[in-house]
Amino acid sequence: MNIIFFGTPKFASEILKEISKKNNVVAIVTSVDSKKGRGKKIQHTDVKKIGVELNIPVIQPENLKEESFIENLKKINADLFLVIAFRKLPKKVWNIPKKGTINLHTSLLPNYRGAAPINWSLINGDKSTGITTFYINEEIDQGDIILQKSISLDTNTTAAQLHQKMILESIILINNTLSKTKDGLVEKITQNDNNDFKKAPKIKKELLKIDFDKDIFSVHNLIRGLSPFLENRQLLSGVEICPSAWFYLNNKRIKVQKTLITEIKNSKSKIDTDNKSYLHINFRDKALSLEMIQPEGKKPMDIKSFLLGNSIDVTDIIS
Repeated sequence: MNIIFFGTPKFASEILKEISKKNNVVAIVTSVDSKKGRGKKIQHTDVKKIGVELNIPVIQPENLKEESFIENLKKINADLFLVIAFRKLPKKVWNIPKKGTINLHTSLLPNYRGAAPINWSLINGDKSTGITTFYINEEIDQGDIILQKSISLDTNTTAAQLHQKMILESIILINNTLSKTKDGLVEKITQNDNNDFKKAPKIKKELLKIDFDKDIFSVHNLIRGLSPFLENRQLLSGVEICPSAWFYLNNKRIKVQKTLITEIKNSKSKIDTDNKSYLHINFRDKALSLEMIQPEGKKPMDIKSFLLGNSIDVTDIIS
């Protein structure tokens, strides 16, 4: 079964690399190269980098409705299109292959249709989420479901951790989906069309600002739902879904990568610290322990490293 793969970011590239071992990916469609940095150096997409590495032809259309692009796809004569983290395809494109166009979505559809399902499942404090393969149709994220896989979440799971977990689970789910498609064993499941499901709109800049007037769980969930924290001091880089939430400390911006909810040590002030080992923000009956932060103009650091060079007073202002 010949497959054309559509995708752009790191998430898609990691999956492409693995599924190519068991499936015949004959071409790749990805976004055009961009210019980044001070030197405006040309940057290939993560998917293109894997395509070059695997010696798979790469197509980079500026316009998905361009006739020459569509005719090129038809000439390849692929059996199926596979889409992961790519922009909306016009019907003229997704309607080409005889076995259809399959998309992977990082939620259990119909929940979290939209651009940021990983973030919103954590921001909302869900205990589980999942991944779905489905057929693309005229409506975004509303096509017939093929397979789904549930993923458990704990109260400290970050966006970066879930991102990496979903890559591993997606490789398995997609291989199973492609196997069923090849053998003609797909049993389509129609999505529920009512509006009683959670949404996943694009993350806007305004959401990143922490509001300490909210309850501690909402603040903690926002932080981990936007966090690049993986483990120890390791952060996931180059992934747009992990911008980090932030607040002002004495008018200086502080990004927050990791927090824990803990017991209050000293309830006399909003800020509590020994200026050695911990920095807490007190709420009504619990404290938010800042574990890893990034002061403005600095690299990310654990809280002990931050306190070595910064003396915090309980009268300092957070906003």
